[in-house]
Amino acid sequence: MTTAHQTGRRLEGTARRAADHPALEKLAKVGFAARGVLYAIIGLVALQIAFGGGGEADKSSALQIVRDSPLGDPLLWLMAVGLAALVIWQISEAVWGRPEARERVEAVARAVVYAALVYSMVALLTQNKAAASSDSQSQDATKALFDLPGGQFLVGLLALGVIALGVYWIYEGWTEKFMRDMHVTEPRARGVVVKLGKAGYIARGVIALAAGALIGQAALTYDPDKAAGIDDALKALADTPAGPWLLVVVAIGLVLFAVYCFAEARWHRV
Repeated sequence: MTTAHQTGRRLEGTARRAADHPALEKLAKVGFAARGVLYAIIGLVALQIAFGGGGEADKSSALQIVRDSPLGDPLLWLMAVGLAALVIWQISEAVWGRPEARERVEAVARAVVYAALVYSMVALLTQNKAAASSDSQSQDATKALFDLPGGQFLVGLLALGVIALGVYWIYEGWTEKFMRDMHVTEPRARGVVVKLGKAGYIARGVIALAAGALIGQAALTYDPDKAAGIDDALKALADTPAGPWLLVVVAIGLVLFAVYCFAEARWHRV
């Protein structure tokens, strides 16, 4: 065995021991709770919008609300550290922890999402730079795709991808597959957690379907301003025949998903 190979094996062993360290497990649980805080805020703001109030129901606005609260900066730092632990854990899952290619891809995707949140938090704390809203991010991404050869087709593919994500989340919720890594042994507690997760995943799926439809509309009309993130997707639900009550139902689903995230902090395998 060559020296380089031995060194690589030692580095891999060190990385795996770090990923399995009990401290990382505790911090990852803080990350699950941090995700719950953000979804709770988004859900509550969405409820406020449904009943005629103002505000933006997305993660960038939720971060600012956390920072403006008492002990906002220390809380935001704690959330950032917890989410950073989730990034490390998901990377370790992609490299060592998941046998199936689909599960590895999902782990990488989650790591990217958590890393983006950590970046937004650190930028807000150190540079006082608020993250762009999900709507403006979606519009910027759509504009960038329109500038490429075959841009309209690429935006259409993006819309289909977001719609597919929504369908996947609804499927995850309906089939309760999200419970595969939840170690809840007490039957009554497990029943509650299943209901929370099912409502939350389906609510997230509905939002993704709405966002995908709006991005598809942008592709068909060649108008990137029609692309939407979480906030516009939620507000679009109020314009459906069901009216604001559909938004109320989805907003409650997001709040329930926030409670499910706190359950993850207690029972999720790390």
